[in-house]
Amino acid sequence: MAYNNQLADRVRELLVDEEEVTEKEMFSGVCFMVDQKMCICVSGDELLCRIGTEKVQLELENGNCRNMMNNGRLMKDYVYVEEAGFDQPKKLFYWVKLCLAFNPYAKASKKKQ
Repeated sequence: MAYNNQLADRVRELLVDEEEVTEKEMFSGVCFMVDQKMCICVSGDELLCRIGTEKVQLELENGNCRNMMNNGRLMKDYVYVEEAGFDQPKKLFYWVKLCLAFNPYAKASKKKQ
């Protein structure tokens, strides 16, 4: 699974103060789960951010990202952000904070038995 390890380390540093963070390999990368819910992923050289439908629309209008499609289905709460969107520490911090702000409202996936 090829993903940008340096970017993953940068995200780890920004999540260090969060209480319950785990990592899981998903979406061709590493996902950071906060409170057992997918929060942000490093997929290849991009970020996959779970920010909620309202923020998705706003960020798409700003041209900072693109929709996430999964098996032909639009994933309404998620966006992919290319490197230009987080090439500075302040920009990466912005995306991580958006993800953390939405996390309490995100639904946890159903547990497999």
